[in-house]
Amino acid sequence: MKEFFVNVTRYPRYLIAFSLGVFNSVFEPLARRRSNPVTAVALVGALISGMVSLSLVLRAMVQPGSVS
Repeated sequence: MKEFFVNVTRYPRYLIAFSLGVFNSVFEPLARRRSNPVTAVALVGALISGMVSLSLVLRAMVQPGSVS
C-alpha cells in the first residue's frame, strides 16, 4: 500500500514540472521578441483576443438551455 501512495504523490509533481516546461518553451521565445514595439503590440493583442475567445467558449459551454 505504501508504494501506491508513493506513486500517487508523483503525479502532481509530474504535472507541475510538465506545465512549467511547456510555459517556459512557449514564453521564452516571446520574451526575446518583446523589444520590438510592433511585436509587443501584436503579442498583447493576441493575448487579449485569446483570453476573450476562451471566456466566450467557456461561457457558451456553461450556459444552460441553449440546446434542447
